[in-house]
Amino acid sequence: MKQKLKFGVIGAGSFTSRRHIPTIIESPDAELVALCRRNEEMLHKMADHFDCPNAFTDYKQMLDQVEMDAVLVTTPHALHYEHARASLEKGLHLMIEKPMAIKADEARELADMAKAKGLVIVVALNPPFWSHTTYLREAIRSGVLGEIEGVHINWIGNAEHVFGLTPMPDSMPGVVPPTLFRADPRLGGGGHFVDSGSHLVSELLWTTGLQAREVCALMDDSEFDMRTSISLTMENGALCTISNTGNSKISRRIHNTYFGSKATLFVEGMPFKITIHKPDEEPVVTPADDMPSTPQPVDNLINAILGRAEPLCSASDGVQVVEVIESAYTSARTGEKVTL
Repeated sequence: MKQKLKFGVIGAGSFTSRRHIPTIIESPDAELVALCRRNEEMLHKMADHFDCPNAFTDYKQMLDQVEMDAVLVTTPHALHYEHARASLEKGLHLMIEKPMAIKADEARELADMAKAKGLVIVVALNPPFWSHTTYLREAIRSGVLGEIEGVHINWIGNAEHVFGLTPMPDSMPGVVPPTLFRADPRLGGGGHFVDSGSHLVSELLWTTGLQAREVCALMDDSEFDMRTSISLTMENGALCTISNTGNSKISRRIHNTYFGSKATLFVEGMPFKITIHKPDEEPVVTPADDMPSTPQPVDNLINAILGRAEPLCSASDGVQVVEVIESAYTSARTGEKVTL
């Protein structure tokens, strides 16, 4: 009988219970051996639900007392660095929820530690694990769009409940109720942009393969920056924008446009639909059902540890996103453009 990879979780909460832990349970190559969270009642509810043999309220005790191969860090954003660093020091592979850290120098330190120790980091940003962005990335790589000349990413929706600004819906999925850590900017590491905006920055960087060189941002003056617009100059000179609103009266509107030298690509969702327009040709529309299936972050981590795949969202990818996020907050605060 082959040995399974032993997984622990720091931050055993609602989202982890419905996205990441089920992947461990369902994998023939992994097993869940330890859970950690500070709320003892919710911790034991999680441990009972997933039949996990070890439960801790202190992550250091978990790391010291349980033999593991890998850890999921799914704690509040501002705690990612502390928990990830401690796990790397124990020689453990990592999946880190987004953002990888809230400071770029901390993210770079984690990436350097993992490289020096020969450990795998997978960052759970959405775009590398979504079908439509995988399809979009391949379209760009194939040259069908030509050189990227500009990108506009627009996500307009409502996320006020996760910041405690409106009541949390009773229908929220998960084994345990979600916490409101985002209502404390010190734990959230900022507001709406560091939270959902991380995914949008990831989409731009991961799909185009371009690095940002300059960042200029505007944010509203609310405590949780519920409305943000950033402009980025990319390494090839393309000018791109990201607009992210979290307090719209309409639940969600997504309209992204990629302008290439040969064609224009439109993303609409959810469910996501991609349309490619070429001059003097009929548009080509690809619905979500015709896009490739993609792995979950934990599946990707397992396969990367076992040498069967490369991380789809690597430590380097995570670092680049944190650099842009940090620069956006600096720009919004100072009113100055930030050069990376």
